[in-house]
Amino acid sequence: MTFRAARLRELRLPARTVRLMIEIAEFKGHQQLHARLASEFLRAFRIEGITVAQGRLRPLLADLVKPTDQSEREIRGFYRALEMIYATTANVQITPAYLCELHETILGRSPESGQWRAEDLGRVELRCGESPRIAVESVPAAEIPSSVEELCMLYRESLTDEFVHPLLAVAALVLDFLCLHPFPSGQVRLAYLVALLGLCQNGFTVGRYVSLAGWLERSLEPCSAALRFSSQGWREGKHDLNPWLEYFFSVLRSAYSEFEQCVDKSKSVRGAKGVLVETAIEGFLGNFGYVELEQACPGVSRRVIDRMLQHLLKKGLIERTGRGSYIARQSATDS
Repeated sequence: MTFRAARLRELRLPARTVRLMIEIAEFKGHQQLHARLASEFLRAFRIEGITVAQGRLRPLLADLVKPTDQSEREIRGFYRALEMIYATTANVQITPAYLCELHETILGRSPESGQWRAEDLGRVELRCGESPRIAVESVPAAEIPSSVEELCMLYRESLTDEFVHPLLAVAALVLDFLCLHPFPSGQVRLAYLVALLGLCQNGFTVGRYVSLAGWLERSLEPCSAALRFSSQGWREGKHDLNPWLEYFFSVLRSAYSEFEQCVDKSKSVRGAKGVLVETAIEGFLGNFGYVELEQACPGVSRRVIDRMLQHLLKKGLIERTGRGSYIARQSATDS
C-alpha cells in the first residue's frame, strides 16, 4: 500500500511530474475567478459505456420517470452519487462506510451494492474501462474490510502531514483503491467519485465544471499502461508510483486547460450559451441527436442551437448523418 511507512514523504518526483503539479497549482489559482461563469457549463452524461434511450435522460435524472432497467438505475444512481458528493464535500470524511454508501448509491438495487468483494481474484491486471486480466496479485477477500479501513485512515493522516502535498495524497488514494479492488463491480465509477471528492475537498474543483471521466475515456490506453506499471509490486510496497502520478496529473492539467479555454471562449462574440452548445457536443464523443443536444443545453433556445449547428457544419467540425442526427468530426471547441 502506498501510504505505509511514510512513503509519500520520501518520494522522489521526476521533473515532469513536478512541472505538472506547478501548472495545476497555477490553474487552481484562477478557478475562483471563473466559478460564476463556469456554473453554466454542462457535460453530456455518460458513464462506463452505459447508455439510456434518447429523450429519457433528463426526466430520469429529475425523477420524473422510473428506471426501466439496470442501466437506467445505474445512471440515475451515479448522478445521485455526484449530488451527494457536492452536498457533503465540506463536512464528510472518506471512510469505509462512506465508500459503501457511494457504491450502494451508484448500483441501485443490485445485490452487490454496498457489499465488499466476497471472492478472491488471484492475479488481476488493472485496466481502465475493461474487465481485468491476470497480471497482479490481488488482496484476498477476507482482508478487504481491514485494508480499506487502513487505507482511509492513512489517507486522512497524510492530509495533515505538512511534507505530503494533497495532490500526491489524492492520486495515491485512487491508485490504492483500484489495486485493492474492494467491490465486486463498479470499481472505475467509484474510483472516479473518490478522486472527485478528494480533489474538491482539497480545493481542486475543476471536476465540477469539466468531465474528468471524459478525459479518462479519451485516454484509456495511457491509463491502463500507468496502472500496469504502478501496480507491479504494490502489495509488497515496492511499486513505482511515478507512472500513475504522471498520468493522473496530466489528466487533471488537461481538464484545467479545457476549463480555461471554455471560459475564454465564453467571452467571445458567440457568448456563453454558444459555448454551452459547443462543449455539450464535445462531450458526446461522436454521434448525437438534436433532441439529445437540446436536453444537454437547458436554458438555451433552439435558435441558438440551430445557429451553432450551422456554424459547426460550415467549419466541418460536425457532419449531418440524418434527420436530426449528427457526428462530431473533431473537437467542436477548436472552432
